[in-house]
Amino acid sequence: MRRVMILGQPGSGKSTLARRIGERTGLPVVHIDHIHWQAGWIERPVEEKTRLCLAIEAQDAWIFEGGDSRTWANRAERADLVVWLDVPLGIRLWRVTLRTLRWYGQSRPDLPPGCVERIGAGTWAFYRYIWRTRRSARLRIARLVEAAPSGRQVVVLRRRAEVRAFLDRLGPAHAKGPVFRPAP
Repeated sequence: MRRVMILGQPGSGKSTLARRIGERTGLPVVHIDHIHWQAGWIERPVEEKTRLCLAIEAQDAWIFEGGDSRTWANRAERADLVVWLDVPLGIRLWRVTLRTLRWYGQSRPDLPPGCVERIGAGTWAFYRYIWRTRRSARLRIARLVEAAPSGRQVVVLRRRAEVRAFLDRLGPAHAKGPVFRPAP
C-alpha cells in the first residue's frame, strides 16, 4: 500500500484517520485543507488547487484525505486503497462542534497556519453547507466508490469500531510520516 485516498463528508474523521494511517505506515499525509486554504481562511484559486492536487497525486506515496472532487477520478485511479468514511449526519455535526470548541482560537493541525478556529458567520455557513450537501455529497462519493477502478481495494467505514478494526489490521503506530504543506 503506497497511495491511500480517504473520502468523507465534513466531520467524518478523515484527517484523524489519515494521521493514524500515516503513523502506522510512515506514508506522507496530505490534508486537502492545506491545499484549499491559505492563511486567514483565504481560498486558493481553483486552478492552483487543481495543480497542487495533481502534483501530489503524481507522487509515488501519499495518504490524501479530503475533497476537491475535480481531481477525485485521477486520485482514485492512482490510489491503491480508497477509504470512505460514511458517517451519519448527527455524528458529523457533533464532531464539527467539538472540533470547533477544542481548537477555538487556534489553527488545527489539518489546516494551514493562520486559519484560526472561531465561532461566527463562517461557522454557521459551514453548518448550513453540511446540511445542504448531506445527500448530494454522499451520492457523489458513493458514485466514485462504485466506479473505483478494478483492482483497487475499497473500504467503507461507518462506525468507530470499524475504524478501530481497520487500523488494527494495519499494525501498531511506529513512524510519523511527513505532512504536506504548500508554500504560502
